[in-house]
Amino acid sequence: MSLYKAETRRLFKRRFTKLFLLGAVAVLAAVAIGIFFSNQKVGPEQIAAAKADAQAQLERDAQQTEKDKASCEAAKGTPQAGNWPPDCEQLTPPSQENYNYEWYMPPTFILRESFPDMATTLAALLALAAFIIGASFVGAEWSSGGMMNLLLWRPQRLKVLGTKLLTLLLSFTVITVVASAIWTGVFYLIAEARGSTDSMTSGVWQSFAIMELRGLALVLVAGAVGFGLASLGRHTAMALGVTIGAVIVFQFGLGVVLELAKVKFVQAYLIPAWITAWMNKEVTIQDYNSCDFSSVNGCQPAELTLTWPMAAALLGGVFVVVTTAAMWTMRSRDIT
Repeated sequence: MSLYKAETRRLFKRRFTKLFLLGAVAVLAAVAIGIFFSNQKVGPEQIAAAKADAQAQLERDAQQTEKDKASCEAAKGTPQAGNWPPDCEQLTPPSQENYNYEWYMPPTFILRESFPDMATTLAALLALAAFIIGASFVGAEWSSGGMMNLLLWRPQRLKVLGTKLLTLLLSFTVITVVASAIWTGVFYLIAEARGSTDSMTSGVWQSFAIMELRGLALVLVAGAVGFGLASLGRHTAMALGVTIGAVIVFQFGLGVVLELAKVKFVQAYLIPAWITAWMNKEVTIQDYNSCDFSSVNGCQPAELTLTWPMAAALLGGVFVVVTTAAMWTMRSRDIT
């Protein structure tokens, strides 16, 4: 049996892999079901109901304004006069323009507008699965002594570890591609039943496909990082411990310290901003501690735009550093 086939069989025979993937499927199913039941298709009846709600709210607010004006007039010359403006005529009734019926419409799933968030959700969940399964895949081999037994069969360290990593990445490539196709189809059906698929052009579909490819890259980087960290520490707990520490120290601790130090663009130092920039092509961060004055718009906060090439460089750098370090330690350290 080839080493690749043996590793593929070992990966999917593991109970942890099966349970974690089933858990991911359950979460995705819950998301899809929640979106289905929390949205509805909009037709003439819903539009008429929304217009009626807007008109009813307008009438209620107009009546309340008249009551407030009467209370204002009655309060003149009393201690309560300070609670009202000097001129009660300033209490003007609302106008029709202030009550857009679209604000009263029920939620509806517009595929073109809403699917990018769903694609990001899928990518984030699969990235988490890839990270933990990747860490467990190699970490369990080290902690159980299975790696030493494997090297007795194939005494080629880099080939063994490289094949394990390749198996993980190829497996999650297939999983992500299949899941993305199913996920897209599910939300197309949801949009047909509970929303709209209008304005779906070939360009929009192409944009969705490119976004899902970026999601695939995120999944593969996460899997490789989990695998590499566990290989460096020779235990699954190494990868999980580093991740928990990074979240606590860098996401919370570093964020608080930078905020207190009034560092510009604090979010640029945190992981979520870079993931958002990667998935959405760019993200704009505003620094509300600064002021770029404009005679037209007044004080405007300074802005920093993180783009997907910048995020790609960061993700690629992390991938290269972690996997290279894992390979180097595999080659140079004693396996016992």
